Amino acid sequence: MHFRTLCWGTPSEQANAATIKPAGQILPPLCLTIMASHFINLTLLPDSAQRLSNLCGRLNEHIQQIELGLQLKIRQRGNIFQLYGDEQAVASGCELLEMLYRATENEKLLSPNQIHLAMQEFLNNGSAETESDRAAEPSALISTPKGSIKPRSKHQRDYVRNIWRHDINFGIGPAGTGKTYLAVACAVEALTKERINRILLVRPAVEAGEKLGFLPGDLSQKIDPYLRPLYDALYEMLGFERVGRLIEKNVIEVAPLAYMRGRTLNNSFIILDESQNTTTAQMKMFLTRIGFGSTAVITGDVTQIDLPKGERSGLVHVSQVLKNVDGIGFAHFSSQDVVRHRLVQRIVEAYDAFDDKSVTPISHPNSSGKHDSDH
Repeated sequence: MHFRTLCWGTPSEQANAATIKPAGQILPPLCLTIMASHFINLTLLPDSAQRLSNLCGRLNEHIQQIELGLQLKIRQRGNIFQLYGDEQAVASGCELLEMLYRATENEKLLSPNQIHLAMQEFLNNGSAETESDRAAEPSALISTPKGSIKPRSKHQRDYVRNIWRHDINFGIGPAGTGKTYLAVACAVEALTKERINRILLVRPAVEAGEKLGFLPGDLSQKIDPYLRPLYDALYEMLGFERVGRLIEKNVIEVAPLAYMRGRTLNNSFIILDESQNTTTAQMKMFLTRIGFGSTAVITGDVTQIDLPKGERSGLVHVSQVLKNVDGIGFAHFSSQDVVRHRLVQRIVEAYDAFDDKSVTPISHPNSSGKHDSDH
């Protein structure tokens, strides 16, 4: 249960009107006609010192994080919060605090990462869309042995639903948007529910702009460095020991893309990561390996192509060839879907803006569909 008092006025009028009594109660100010900014009193119930401490974080670090992320000011006394800022920021701040306070009910400690992800969801969706999506949210949850995983943005929800609906799916967008992580989560869910018999992790062995030379070890050890992001996600969802046992039994299989030729993959969940570094021939070869009862997810970022100059990316090509084919899902992500450190989103946006400025004045007739490795 939560109580809100909505007020308007200049900051000085609000400060005079909203005075905190020694007893810890906030006097509800009069609603003024001068609407310079929004001001809301939010009371969180039940009043629990332990839950409030969890919500606010060590030395109020969570509150400061919310203030910075939503561009508003928050004052707190006990279970009463005063929020100052523009209308959208204050509304989002109230919803965010209420949602996070509900999350403290299970006594699980909140972390700065969880605060960041929750803020990202509000910033991406807006409070109106968040409310409308909330009823449908359980259908977008992915269940894994280590807990449920919740898509954070509309594009992520569309991506997950595409994976559930279609046998072949593409996730295209910048780094940090959850393409690989959500694909692995869907694969783990399908395996634990016995909808498939095995998971295949595939990636082209292309260095990111540098020559690594000879790699020692057997095939698995040679390809392991390229598949580390997939392993990290598997460890988080299944645990180290279980992943190790599944790899030993070939339930989870690691395969370089070049070794896929000639195979037919039935009852499998196949993830092709970093697919922007496939050639057109490799992409066609991979897509024709899909057998009965299998699901394939192809992820990539067309702005990070490491192929030799003049070599066309299979991901760029296939997105044009198959865009109107029934039964194939495409999900396109943007910088607004980035769920890593907040600076990652700004970095992606800065690069996009710089590339737009660089490309706009010059138009090359033969540049269609080709991407330089410098992107």
